[in-house]
This record gives sequence, C-alpha cells and structure tokens, in this order.
Amino acid sequence: MKNIITISRPFGAGGGQIGRAVAERLGYYYCDRDIIVQSAMKSSHLDPEYFREYDEKVPMSLGFGQSLFDFYNRPISDKIYEAQKKAILAIGEQRNCVIVGRNSHFILKEFDHSLHVFITADEFFRVRNLKTRMPDSSEQEIKEKIRSVDKARKKACSHYTHTIFGDASQYDMCLKSSSFGIDRCVDIICEVAQAD
Repeated sequence: MKNIITISRPFGAGGGQIGRAVAERLGYYYCDRDIIVQSAMKSSHLDPEYFREYDEKVPMSLGFGQSLFDFYNRPISDKIYEAQKKAILAIGEQRNCVIVGRNSHFILKEFDHSLHVFITADEFFRVRNLKTRMPDSSEQEIKEKIRSVDKARKKACSHYTHTIFGDASQYDMCLKSSSFGIDRCVDIICEVAQAD
C-alpha cells in the first residue's frame, strides 16, 4: 500500500481533480497549492504577497556574486521554494496524503511507500477542461494561459530539481487523462496504490 501519492501535471490536464478524487476514495489527506502555501507561510514568516508574486518562479541570474549570498540574501523565489519544500516534507512525514504539484515527486522521491504520477493531456482536452474554470476567457486566452503556466512549471522544475518536467523516468506512472478520462485515471492510481 502506498501512503504518499504525488501528482504532477501540465496546466489543465486534470491533475488536481484526479488527486482530489484519489484522496477522497482512499481516505487520504489532500494537499494542493493553497495548503502548501499556507503551511509554508506559517513556517517561514514570509509576506503572503511574496507567495502570490513569486510562487513557481525562478530567480533571475545575478552572476557569480549570487553564490556569495547567505540564506537571508537569497532571492525571494528561493526562500519560497525552501519554505514549500519544508512544508511538503512535513506533510509526507505525518500522514497518508495525496500531494499535487510543487515538485513534490522530487522532494519526496526517497520516501518509502510513495507513488509518483504524471498526468498529461492533449491541448483540446486541456482547453475544454479549463473552460469550466475560466468561463469568461476566450479559447485563445486559455491557450496563452496554458503556455504561460506550463513554461513557469518547466523552468521551476529544471531550476530546483535539475530534471525535466514530465520526463517519464522521474515518475512511477504516467497517464494521459485525455485518453483514459478523469475517472479511469482515478481508478488506475487507486488500484496501483492499494496493490502490494
């Protein structure tokens, strides 16, 4: 039985929906961006405004001198990542959980009894899925948002984990929600998580 499940996903692929449903079915704690950010803010004492502005962003390159900075002079984005990492580790150590995003697959990769899943989907599915969350946005605006969020996630993954976002070798399982559907993805993850 896997007691930690992480789900990584491009924007709009349904990873959050799948994660929430898996957690509900297994009776696990569900943890997404909001919960991680709240936990990170409590432990780091950083201004909530920083989390809104710098979340999932990488620091701008400041050259050789950057390596000489101590922790307190590090870029805000690095401090936010470290605070979120600490929160994710604490959640993983304390309870059965499903954690969506925030490079949790990498942060918790050494944990026993963990299952790391990547959910992907084709663009048509992602646009249609996001239309329900962004009803006032045009298809073009949604596509632009997909590109923007995906780009930020790829950069953050590369910068903080030195791996490629979505690289199958970093996960135990990769599923395409546009092929299987949300419900079947939930079924598959639960089946694998409950197997021993």
